[in-house]
Amino acid sequence: QVQFVESGGGLVQPGGHLRLSCAASGSTISLASMGWYRQFPGKERELAASINNLGVPTYYANSVKGRFTISRDNARNTVSLQMDGLKPEDTAAYFCNFATAPTNDWGQGTQVTVSA
Repeated sequence: QVQFVESGGGLVQPGGHLRLSCAASGSTISLASMGWYRQFPGKERELAASINNLGVPTYYANSVKGRFTISRDNARNTVSLQMDGLKPEDTAAYFCNFATAPTNDWGQGTQVTVSA
């Protein structure tokens, strides 16, 4: 029963940057592929980026490719998402979860709002 706590979101201007962090507890995630998901208002969650157990990024959505970088620190049981060149369309609630088989135990998420 792993728990995820996302942090690092906030209000940022277009072109700005944020670094999101996901702290997992209750179970190690070191052997699992992890993903960052985002949920736009009125929409289902969608995968933005994923990373395998060895720390190799495996997926970036076309909309974020070249701007976002996913990473992990297995020793700290954390996953990060560096977001650069933020756009208003990146405004969403961001969540982390397993990439290959996400659980129903979603964290609270962290809100990213990109606006001038």
